Amino acid sequence: MPRPAHLLPAALGAITAVLLLAGCAGAPAPIGSSSSVTTGAAPRPTPSASVTPFPMGSSVSTTPLPADLPQGCRDLLTDAVLAQLEDVPLNAPGMGGGIREDSARVCVWGEPGAAATRLVTVIGYSPDREARDALFALGQDGFTCYEPRGGIRCEKTWDDPNLPVKNGRTVFYRDGVVVDTQYSNLAPTGYTDAVISALWPAGGRPSPSVTPATPSATPSATP
Repeated sequence: MPRPAHLLPAALGAITAVLLLAGCAGAPAPIGSSSSVTTGAAPRPTPSASVTPFPMGSSVSTTPLPADLPQGCRDLLTDAVLAQLEDVPLNAPGMGGGIREDSARVCVWGEPGAAATRLVTVIGYSPDREARDALFALGQDGFTCYEPRGGIRCEKTWDDPNLPVKNGRTVFYRDGVVVDTQYSNLAPTGYTDAVISALWPAGGRPSPSVTPATPSATPSATP
């Protein structure tokens, strides 16, 4: 994933504007908990057991979340990014992808059972204060944080402690919504930028590939 041209560590402390927008998400559920709506799926894999899940919960937002997973995961990406993921399974059974009860969308790229190669993206609502605290903690943990595209982005890569591969995490927060991508040995160029462009298209018009989520929303599809 592209590295930022410059570091703005002070950005995290400067996010004090109140989001004067409408809409909310449902109650939070821990990543990989039994509240996942994926039928018969094991807890979703993550590249590193030490990675702390980003806080999810009710949030003031006008940003709609992707619908009709797993196709909604593909709709977020450009042809150039999809070409880099050619032949990589998406939301395969047992990988934990789908729409959770807290309305978060989970896109998992990777072969079932693969220990070293996967990419997991969670897109969901996150309370503003909790999100800012989590972003600050990422900055304290060595993440590079800056302010592109009207939001806050933090990213970091590291060597896997057990395998000869690179792990990484990129988090983008805007309008009460977080895009949290964790990956191992699978980092398509332009991936996060494509997701951001799909969720927040130029001109502020909703993307045709997404529909609003509500607290009472039920999953529209399962893997």
